[in-house]
Amino acid sequence: MCGIVAYIGQKEAYPIIVKGLKRLEYRGYDSAGVALLHNGDLNLYKKQGKVANLEEFTEGKNILGNAGIGHTRWATHGRPSDENAHPHSSTNGDIALIHNGIIENYASIKSELKSKGYSFKSDTDTEVLTILIEDIINSEGVSPAEALKFALKQVIGAYAIVLLSKSNPDQLVAARKSSPLVIGIGKEGDFYCASDATPIIEYTKKVVYLEDEEIAILDRNAGLKLYSLDDVAKTPYIQKLALKLEAIEKGGYDHFMLKEIHEQPRSIKDCVRGRLNASEGWVSLGGIKDYEDKIIKAQRIILIACGTSWHAALVAEYLIEDLARINVEVEYASEFRYRNPIINENDIVIAISQSGETADTLAALELAKSKGATILGICNVVGSSISRITDAGSYTHAGPEIGVASTKAFTAQVTVLSLMALSLAKKKGTISDSKFRVMLTELEAIPQKVQQILDKNDEIKFISEQYKDASNALYLGRGNSFPVALEGALKLKEISYIHAEGYPAAEMKHGPIALITEEMPVFVIATQGPSYEKVVSNIQEVSARKGKIIAIVTEGDKVVRNIADHVIEIPEVNEHLVPLLATIPFQLLSYHIAVMRDCNVDQPRNLAKSVTVE
Repeated sequence: MCGIVAYIGQKEAYPIIVKGLKRLEYRGYDSAGVALLHNGDLNLYKKQGKVANLEEFTEGKNILGNAGIGHTRWATHGRPSDENAHPHSSTNGDIALIHNGIIENYASIKSELKSKGYSFKSDTDTEVLTILIEDIINSEGVSPAEALKFALKQVIGAYAIVLLSKSNPDQLVAARKSSPLVIGIGKEGDFYCASDATPIIEYTKKVVYLEDEEIAILDRNAGLKLYSLDDVAKTPYIQKLALKLEAIEKGGYDHFMLKEIHEQPRSIKDCVRGRLNASEGWVSLGGIKDYEDKIIKAQRIILIACGTSWHAALVAEYLIEDLARINVEVEYASEFRYRNPIINENDIVIAISQSGETADTLAALELAKSKGATILGICNVVGSSISRITDAGSYTHAGPEIGVASTKAFTAQVTVLSLMALSLAKKKGTISDSKFRVMLTELEAIPQKVQQILDKNDEIKFISEQYKDASNALYLGRGNSFPVALEGALKLKEISYIHAEGYPAAEMKHGPIALITEEMPVFVIATQGPSYEKVVSNIQEVSARKGKIIAIVTEGDKVVRNIADHVIEIPEVNEHLVPLLATIPFQLLSYHIAVMRDCNVDQPRNLAKSVTVE
């Protein structure tokens, strides 16, 4: 949630910050603002709405300064408005601050500051922190950097912060706890700061990822210095970015979501590269190889995730239990730690997250770690918080995903989890060598089969036209296709704002069947497999009530074609790998329906890409 960009150096700050905010807008787009330091003046420009509104507001103004901070907001405390937009300034105008996170005890601090005579212009927790820093400067006579350090010892919550001050014009001060922050080291005293690397990649490959409770001073003359909250100096660990600029641009597509849907043949191929060889008959996930024996001997694997990642975890539950015969439980990360779960030292807890920064998932991991469990991670972002906190894990290598609705991240997660299931099954001896080799061959062929489905785009677009005005939709699947039904329904809800529900196909008659009318589209995964005849029966039940049936079927299917209103064929594939193919038509259907409804596909209302607050 919320995007932070900051710059100090020799260049004009505003163009760098605004370009960075556009790249981070997927993290929140309720408001945007910048603060610039020029000739001793600290100037703020803030506007409700998207970065484009800010640009329009600043057009024609003398926006100068080679030190500045910028923010694009996903509202938590206070409605979207100009007043609640970041940056926030102190009452004396000396400091400006941007913040991603939540200050949980802001109300009590605000009350105390009011008793001292301070007034507030906004409803945000961030302004409270800003004025707390001002109060510490006034009462203790310390520098803004020292005041920030003292203030952070008083607050409870999560934060990524960058502070700019008139009294220290050659410095930016940054800090983090539970919310991501990366520092870019440029040439000739240039420093960059951002919520992730996308605003930085154009200017430098050298970055430092801040750890929890670290404070960084970015000084154009003295360089970069790191400290703990206890004032212990730390040596910055400089990493080289592998991210490429073209990966975060649309590349000729109308939307990032469409680009990312069409990138899946490549992203899945990148995911399996070096980890699978069908001809030689091996699979290896280097990140967890040292923990495979421990996983095999574990009483259970607990998969924790949120949203789309939770659906990927449900797919993995089917795969790991069926192939490796290990007990698997899937938990919502947001609920996990609040129900006092039973966690043992011989449990394996695996967190799944696209960003690697999901606050609920991180909190669940901390709990599992405190109980002595082995914690592993599956995420997409190198250097993310989950990758640093876990004992080991695997990257999905999907590349940047800018569209808020996850597409290629889901298939990449399912791919890694499929590799894990196969590796564990082989090592445990619960899969025959012939079946193992067949599945390796099938998995290696998935990118080509995904492309075959993508080539049906025009056909899927035509079907989308028929149902763009629906007000409700039902998605049905059995076995490991049930999570795909959930994911399909989520995609439609997220970007087209059509109410949709995913159900196990057999559960339809236990309630949802009451909703079916002639106007109700019912999307069914009816591919060949052990449950095929049962799903056909479920389709018959919908047909008898005149529901509109859109079925995902295996190529050459004749039975369902005679019942359904529309069919979308996918290539024949092993039943365990159906989710990797069946999800693609649902992604395209959701995309086209959203476009036809004139929805903002990449930035759906009220959502943000990286949920860094609980």
